[in-house]
Amino acid sequence: MKRRELLTAVLGSPLLIAASKIEQSTTLPPLLEHELIVAGCYSGPITDGGWSMIHYKGLMAAKKAYPAMKLITVESVPYSTNATRIFRHLVAEGAQMVFAASMFGDFLKNVSLRSPEVAFIECDGQTVLPNLGWFYIKHWDVGYILGQAAGLMSKTKKLGFVGSFPVPSVIGHANSVLLGARSVAPDITVQVININAWFDPQAATQAATALCDSGCDILFGMMNEASYLRVAEQRGLMAVMWNTDMRSFGPKAYISSTSCDFSGFYINQIGQRLQGVWSSHPVFLSLAQGVDRDAWGENVPSSVARQADATRERILKGYNPFIGPLYDINGKMRIPKDHQMTAMELYKWDWPLKGVMGIDLN
Repeated sequence: MKRRELLTAVLGSPLLIAASKIEQSTTLPPLLEHELIVAGCYSGPITDGGWSMIHYKGLMAAKKAYPAMKLITVESVPYSTNATRIFRHLVAEGAQMVFAASMFGDFLKNVSLRSPEVAFIECDGQTVLPNLGWFYIKHWDVGYILGQAAGLMSKTKKLGFVGSFPVPSVIGHANSVLLGARSVAPDITVQVININAWFDPQAATQAATALCDSGCDILFGMMNEASYLRVAEQRGLMAVMWNTDMRSFGPKAYISSTSCDFSGFYINQIGQRLQGVWSSHPVFLSLAQGVDRDAWGENVPSSVARQADATRERILKGYNPFIGPLYDINGKMRIPKDHQMTAMELYKWDWPLKGVMGIDLN
């Protein structure tokens, strides 16, 4: 998709329009390009090959579009009160716009409340304030498509999932994988092991090994590096990745990836801040508009690719596969018959489906 088309899609988001009626956004004055200082904050190193890297690439695309602006980047920001100190320091250094590439919750919110002259944008956030907005990707659509491919390819009908924490993004992605897989293999299951980190290659390797030992023949996950793909390659199994193209770490095992591109979003947001028209909203980046599947791996049968791509085309045309009845792991109906889950419901999906194991109900 061309950049102009991507920006139009973001600006035309139904969620963005609806949210603007809820919270009165701060009006920040326009700036000359050389006056703007933008900060990017990352939960891991920008060389992680995953989440932090793709956000950094998005910011670098904006730097190319607006070369006179100044950038400050901070890597490996902890999920602790030290994050608050870092955000305060960035404001003190003159940042007029701060992008947090992960959810920092109150650590970011508290600083935004004290800095009304600064625009804050949080990825995977929960709070909208006059000067604080958030954005995220509709990863569940890609999870469903790639889950369907895995359901067609799995011989053991056991899928493994290396997660970080039992948070909605992880739970929702595991759920979407299960639903996609069960659209072609009704008895398939997803076993999750959370390692309490987004970037811990040793723990991810151990989790992947345990999943393989338990009979899982295709691995999924939500990691910022490629350890579980390496395990799948070594074991002669298959894997679906997250963030970007990681096939070089396991070309024979690679099926595809939930691949993200934030360039258009960063360019759009910074352009609005320069023009003095930026406002705080929640924004979802949709399939083919910031998130999509990566190119199929070399060992994906053409018949599997065709069927999964046909499902992708249906979703692009408006098909919603997330429809009730849907039951949690205790057998309780959570989504009634014929109810189509909304983007916000999918974003906040914090309970595991029946068939997703390894995550407890809250």
